[in-house]
Amino acid sequence: MQNIYLKVDERFGVDKTIKKFKRMCDNFGVVKEYRSRKEYKKPSIQKLEKAEAAEKRRRKSSTKNYRSRTKI
Repeated sequence: MQNIYLKVDERFGVDKTIKKFKRMCDNFGVVKEYRSRKEYKKPSIQKLEKAEAAEKRRRKSSTKNYRSRTKI
């Protein structure tokens, strides 16, 4: 297990340093990886959830495209 150290620069302060750290965690996918490893899911369940999420994205983007065409 590794410890994380943050150097707080006098120019930025504590608040900006913490915000920067959170942004870096989001960019590297630390939170997403943690949540995925929190509990085991069978590969068949993962595949099903992935397909459902893709379908939801497809439906959402198709309604956006439809709305943008009708505003003319």
